[in-house]
Amino acid sequence: MSISEEQFDYQKSLKSVKSYPFLHKYFPVDRYLVRPPASLIVRAVFGTSVTPNHLTVTSFFLALVAGLVYMVGKPAFFVLGGCLAMLSTIFDNADGMLARAKNMTSRYGAFLDLFLDRIADFAFLAGVTFGLYRSTADPRMLILGLLTIGLYFLQVSLYYLNNIYTGAHINGEGAEAKNLAVFSIFVFSLLRWPLGILIGVFLMASLGTVIKLFRFLRKGRDPAAAPAR
Repeated sequence: MSISEEQFDYQKSLKSVKSYPFLHKYFPVDRYLVRPPASLIVRAVFGTSVTPNHLTVTSFFLALVAGLVYMVGKPAFFVLGGCLAMLSTIFDNADGMLARAKNMTSRYGAFLDLFLDRIADFAFLAGVTFGLYRSTADPRMLILGLLTIGLYFLQVSLYYLNNIYTGAHINGEGAEAKNLAVFSIFVFSLLRWPLGILIGVFLMASLGTVIKLFRFLRKGRDPAAAPAR
């Protein structure tokens, strides 16, 4: 059977990992607002030569453009930047869905996604920071933005360090939390309130840092929690 004759299997394209059952149950943004439009993209390219890595790169460039748009510092551009950020996230979910649906998952693809996601995160948060500063001319916005970016990448670093320590090899289990965060960014953008984005990311990164530190300390007391050196 040729690729063009294959049928897209939505259930096969989904991840079974649910690291945030609370979000899955009470804030199912991933299930109802992100995965369905992502599946439309997958259906559209399923029988073509488009690969998951093509969707990964598309997501990356959309995020870069979103950051540049935000840097303009005008309300209408905040709305456009938020829409582009949401579209970037939809493509970011579509790449993994396409890979699983077509049995094209690979270690390189997983790490390409991780590398580009972190660059995109930085570019977008930097765009929000400078856009907010340009719209307010308040230097405190620059300080808040820099603290938010630093704290965000601190909790990301702790997340991957914890995975190394515990020997975890599952990628993308934080997708539900990230999709909820980007949806919140989208809502703040529609409200033309970029300050809400920085405050929201700052609070979520703070909470994430505390949780990851607590989990590490708790597992550190369990000799079976990590392989011996």
